[in-house]
Amino acid sequence: MTTTDYDTLYIDGNWAKPTGTDTITVTSPSTETIIGSVPEGTDHDVDKAVDAARTEFEDPDGWAHYAPARRAEILERFADEVESRASRTAEAVSRQNGMPIQIANGFEAVFPALLLRYYAGLVKGSIDERRPAMFGGTTIVRREPVGVVAAIVPWNFPQALAFTKIAPALAAGCTVVMKPSPETVLDSYVMAEAAIAAGLPAGVLNIVPAGATVGAYLVAHPGVDKVAFTGSTAAGRNIAEVCGRLLRPVTLELGGKSAAVVLDDADLGSRLEQFFSATLLNNGQTCFLSTRVLAPRNRYTEIVDTISDFAKSLTVGDALDPNTQIGPMASEKQRDRVESYISKGVSDGARIITGGDRPADLDRGYFVSPTVFSNVDNGHTIAQEEIFGPVLAVIPYHDVDEAIRLANDSDYGLGGSVWSEDPQRALEVANRIRTGSIGINSYVNDPVSPFGGIKASGLGREMGPEGLAGFQQLKSVYQAP
Repeated sequence: MTTTDYDTLYIDGNWAKPTGTDTITVTSPSTETIIGSVPEGTDHDVDKAVDAARTEFEDPDGWAHYAPARRAEILERFADEVESRASRTAEAVSRQNGMPIQIANGFEAVFPALLLRYYAGLVKGSIDERRPAMFGGTTIVRREPVGVVAAIVPWNFPQALAFTKIAPALAAGCTVVMKPSPETVLDSYVMAEAAIAAGLPAGVLNIVPAGATVGAYLVAHPGVDKVAFTGSTAAGRNIAEVCGRLLRPVTLELGGKSAAVVLDDADLGSRLEQFFSATLLNNGQTCFLSTRVLAPRNRYTEIVDTISDFAKSLTVGDALDPNTQIGPMASEKQRDRVESYISKGVSDGARIITGGDRPADLDRGYFVSPTVFSNVDNGHTIAQEEIFGPVLAVIPYHDVDEAIRLANDSDYGLGGSVWSEDPQRALEVANRIRTGSIGINSYVNDPVSPFGGIKASGLGREMGPEGLAGFQQLKSVYQAP
């Protein structure tokens, strides 16, 4: 297999020579072979990127001062260029993180352009709000861009999650420095190509691939006005501490351990495709998944059997194979992490119904068989900690009140789902679960709806009009009568 190698960074609207000599080497999790490399950004590269973003933002004729309709027009061109490269983007992501190509074609190839067009439409006709003042005169309420944004993106949905930050930030008039995860850097060069082709002004978007140390430097950089981060709760806490000391706005979309509440009238067998998307999407490497399945005791064995039979039926294989439903873990480290949780589940007394091992027919790649545990107590480690792999823990409950108590007995609150043949009953249960988002008989992130978590799942919201508001600051202009 040929490799894809780059020797420059995208800074200030063009390809720039890196200041360091180290590289990030990318390995395919499906084959364990090297598939590409890019320069590893340094603190000096971050300085250059932030300076470029700051210069453009401060320019009185620059991006922040464009009429919203003009920004929208450029974002729509950007969307066209991103869309024209959709298949390349999807393939790059699948090769790097093991996302099945059918999933990549539905998310990584679609969401970036969709989000750009959505936010372009939101700002196209925006005007300042005028309010009659209580003491006479008028107040003009302006929504101004917050400034230079540090966007730190994870490896599991690198393009979709990048554009939940980039699209609203640029629409608001902000400029961006993005740091992709070292595991998924090749797709960011496709994004940069699209930005150049679209004529995005210099400094509006800058990309510095690097690890956690350089990421921390970017978070604390004096030229940054806001941080938008998606990743682990542990990393999010560190970022929150830094931003708190600096009084710097921050959006944190963090981990989850969501519950799928299966009510006693549910017919899972007729909704297995939706159940898959809510519990095992992207090899289980998705933050909002309902990996705790709460099942009524009077149907417990039946539901465990339905889920385990479904898990056994899933096709595990190379991420680029269009028939693959479960691909590899993103890295050897991630596979080791998932396997350690499986071992912990067994030692805590849970029972493996299916999976728990590596597929016998795959002699290379970072694969873990889809795994279903029964006899799980909600206090078990596998029911409380985010595993980020194809592992489901099925927990019994006695009645709806207990199911809701168990669903809420978590440090997290990001996603969730309720399964029932009675939509009104399901809605009543969903309304009692403490979480930032929840689905009924499915779970789909919708770009027009705010997404984010409570408790250890994060701060702030992405997507929807609320996602745009996170990159704006309000200014009241008082006009005398």
